[in-house]
Amino acid sequence: MKLVALGCLLLSLAGLGLSLVMGARGPWAWLKAFCEAAAIGGLADWFAVVALFRHPLGLPIPHTALIPQGKHRIADSLAGFVRDNFLHPEVLLRKLEILDPAARLGDWLRVPANLAQVTGPVRSMAIEALSLFNEQAVRRALGEFLVARALSWNATVTAASVLDLMTKAGRHQDVLDGALSKLRDYLATPEVRALVASRLVKFSRAQWPKATSLVDTIANVDKMADSLSDKLALQLVEEVQTALSQPDHAVRRQFDGWIVEFIERLRQDPDFARDVNAMKDRIVQSDDVRAYLDGVWTEVRATIERDLRRDDSVLIRHLDQSLASLGDRLGRDPGLAQAINEHVLSSAARMVGGMREGITHHIATTVKAWDDRSLVRQIELSVGRDLQYIRLNGTLVGGVIGLVLYGVTVWMAA
Repeated sequence: MKLVALGCLLLSLAGLGLSLVMGARGPWAWLKAFCEAAAIGGLADWFAVVALFRHPLGLPIPHTALIPQGKHRIADSLAGFVRDNFLHPEVLLRKLEILDPAARLGDWLRVPANLAQVTGPVRSMAIEALSLFNEQAVRRALGEFLVARALSWNATVTAASVLDLMTKAGRHQDVLDGALSKLRDYLATPEVRALVASRLVKFSRAQWPKATSLVDTIANVDKMADSLSDKLALQLVEEVQTALSQPDHAVRRQFDGWIVEFIERLRQDPDFARDVNAMKDRIVQSDDVRAYLDGVWTEVRATIERDLRRDDSVLIRHLDQSLASLGDRLGRDPGLAQAINEHVLSSAARMVGGMREGITHHIATTVKAWDDRSLVRQIELSVGRDLQYIRLNGTLVGGVIGLVLYGVTVWMAA
């Protein structure tokens, strides 16, 4: 377009020269009038267009190179325009209300192909995140974080609260029942009876060797020990069974008292609490616990990664189902849709309020930091074609006006 406009200007100058050579009489006078006015119009509009972007012919003529010299003013005006017309809270919120984000989200989520657009990137990002956590430094940092949290944890307060809750709900008696049942079953085994009998014989031979030898001449000490151990085990089993069947048994009352005393000691005895926490700290800082935490994370990470890499991933399928369920619910639950819309609007209002001035400042400073040549080049490429039409029109319109004026003068002279 610059070449077209320049060509028209050169043609007008050539026509002007030709008319002068030919004497500028008759038809040549009309050509001279047209070309002279066209050349003036073309040159004037060339000056005007060039003056927007640079100094014409490099001459520092006042009020030229308007865009580079007014760059800061343009930057502030552009930033203010964007702020007032695009980032104004009322404008944005009004657009969001018309948009109805919840309804659009529900419609979008009900399309299976759209769900794949969500779960696909989620799968990739999750796998990348897991590979990051596989790094030794990250694993070490994670382990140190867990250990630090465990060290800052007051075990006595937690233990007292848990035991207090168990006591109020009567769960501690279930624990006692389990222990008594195990003890009863253990005492009823033949192995325990044989063990008690052997210990009785060993003890009697060590403490009363003569009496044992005397008794052995009359009856078999081993058989007597077996009989005694059977009776002892039977009595113990019966006693344990009695404790299991009677809610107010002495063993249960003693256990209740011991639990209450232990809870109070956890809460009131600073020395005991310090000892419990010190034991907890030693356990947490042990190499075995650290190795266990590292191993647990490694196994969990590997399990999750294996699932994510499968085509029928359970996690991805669950995410698909959750998103689809959300889409269905948004379509039939106006209350949920309204709640989401209100949340989006309130979040947008807060976000715009916080970002509005920052974005405005960013636009202004960015434009001001642009190189003058780059700025001019970008604007020329954007609107320069239309500006060349101004030059072209100026040449042609100027020529027409020259013809009209010449015609008027000829008519008045006649």
